Amino acid sequence: MLEENMIPANECCLHYNIELSFINHLSDYGLIELAFIEQQQFIPADQLQQLEKFIRMHYDLNINLEGIEAITHLLARMEQLQQQVTTLRNKMDLFSATGDLYSQFK
Repeated sequence: MLEENMIPANECCLHYNIELSFINHLSDYGLIELAFIEQQQFIPADQLQQLEKFIRMHYDLNINLEGIEAITHLLARMEQLQQQVTTLRNKMDLFSATGDLYSQFK
């Protein structure tokens, strides 16, 4: 990852008024990815939206890290299942359309 796409973790802490330990715990749970450059922690810019979501869950809704992990897993699973439903609907539509064409030529 390019360094310009990375935000120092300590700057995130100052901006969001959170402890660095919170970011470290999120990393320990595998919820965000930290990079170390010259002994400094960085957060990839593309993970800021996710970090903000975790901050709101934890500080605004008082959800602990285990709860955040469970919610994140369930949301990812729901998205995966929704994609499967969409794929299956598309296949059903294709088979329905093909069946309609076939019946027209009988």
